[in-house]
Amino acid sequence: MAGFTFACGLILMLTASMLAVSTANKDWQFGFNYTNWHVKGGQPRGQDDTPGPRKIVVGGSEHWHFNFNYTDWALNNGPFCLNDTLVFKYDPPNDTTIPHSVYLLPDLWSFSTCDLKRAKLLANATQGGGEGFEFVLKRWQPYYFACGERDGFHCKVGLMKFFVMPVFSQWH
Repeated sequence: MAGFTFACGLILMLTASMLAVSTANKDWQFGFNYTNWHVKGGQPRGQDDTPGPRKIVVGGSEHWHFNFNYTDWALNNGPFCLNDTLVFKYDPPNDTTIPHSVYLLPDLWSFSTCDLKRAKLLANATQGGGEGFEFVLKRWQPYYFACGERDGFHCKVGLMKFFVMPVFSQWH
């Protein structure tokens, strides 16, 4: 019973945190933002100044690799908006690289435990090369991403997981 209570509390806390992050602007109403909370240091967080959906390279110049904290990256580079495109770039497997992949996890529990049993493979080890694999945030829902290599080891130990909750934006 204590485990169930803990799990429920964890789920409630993480859900509340996601909603708080996605709606942190005091002026946020139905996706309209009058104080430009996406602006950091006077510059938009996107890769250019044009309004509309952005293409965002996951991890920035670090790309998608083992032992980089993608949860911190997502918190520092959000908010992410509906119709933004996440680009996962990683080296294809060879003698000197470690293979990576991209999975979409079905729920918060799978994300927090790196349980890949019900996860959907989005990009295999070769699809991140070149221009990378692109994923569009089409729905207002939480998206949980993780590397599934070595049966979740990269997710659990290598910090290769993050979630986003896209928000509505007047610029898109």
